[in-house]
Amino acid sequence: MIIKIVSLFLIGMGVLAMFGKWRVPGMQRLADARCKSCGRFRIGKGPCPCGKGKT
Repeated sequence: MIIKIVSLFLIGMGVLAMFGKWRVPGMQRLADARCKSCGRFRIGKGPCPCGKGKT
């Protein structure tokens, strides 16, 4: 019984890992919203408050 529970748990974790590898639509847009130098999210179209990231 324990082996069955452990194997189902491991299969479930494997399925979750496969779903985690999928590309989510909009990930590139989210990555573009970050400042290239400090990594903070930019809100709007203006420059980053750190002053290093121009866009």
